[in-house]
Parts: sequence; C-alpha cells; structure tokens
Amino acid sequence: MAKKGKDYFGMPWLISLIFAIIPVTSWLFGAVTRFQEGKFLAGLLRLLLGWNIIWIIDIILMLFTGKILRLLNI
Repeated sequence: MAKKGKDYFGMPWLISLIFAIIPVTSWLFGAVTRFQEGKFLAGLLRLLLGWNIIWIIDIILMLFTGKILRLLNI
C-alpha cells in the first residue's frame, strides 16, 4: 500500500495523485511546490523539463511514496 503523503500544497494523497496524473497540473504544481520550498533552481528546471520524463517519474513516486521527485535540493 502506498504511503499517504501530502506533497501538493498539503492536499490528501489521492487528490495529489490525480493532479500528478494530469500533465498540466503536474507541471505547474510541481514547479510551484519547489518554489514554495525555496528551491528556485529546482523550480525553474521543473518549468523547463517537468513535462517529459519527470512527469512519469512523479506519477510513479506519488503512487509508491506519496511525494514528487526532488531532483535538486539547492
């Protein structure tokens, strides 16, 4: 069973999973989440690259861990 994380703005896991599956919301919410964490370079990379392989990885990670990919922690 997947861990019930709250990654997109503190939303419940199922709602976050639905938003992760939709490409536009995953791209936008992923970038905004990283900007809110103060990780500006990571947020910028998500805006530029978040529509491709990062989107698929986010879906898989949301299913199994309840969190999105943290590619850069700077």
